[in-house]
Amino acid sequence: MILAIVGGLLIGLSASLFWALNGRVAGVSGILSGALHGAGQERRVRLAFLCGLLLAGVGFAAFSSRIALPLVPLAAAGLLVGFGTRMSGGCTSGHGVCGLSRFSVRSLAAVLTFMASGALTVFVVRHDLKLWVQP
Repeated sequence: MILAIVGGLLIGLSASLFWALNGRVAGVSGILSGALHGAGQERRVRLAFLCGLLLAGVGFAAFSSRIALPLVPLAAAGLLVGFGTRMSGGCTSGHGVCGLSRFSVRSLAAVLTFMASGALTVFVVRHDLKLWVQP
């Protein structure tokens, strides 16, 4: 539980600092897109942010025995989520952290959709349901 609290505080701190220093919402899908397609100082800032995210994950994995999931499928799932959220015009971090803190109704609707999709996915996977396969 302590790790979840510390992680939440760090996410909030990084989003706040990104907004204060850059005047932009810290939506990771948008940051990644800008890092791939942007130029100049803006691109360097975005790449630095992404490197910080990766280094934090690697650092956590190096000092923690709590990661019990295979990393390749986990990374693939993260990329698919990022692709889907970017395609839909938003992202979980931008809406969930920054949008909710600004009391955005659009962000609340997005977060409720993300959470419901995630809950349904976990339910289906944990119960080994084959809802999409006809007998």
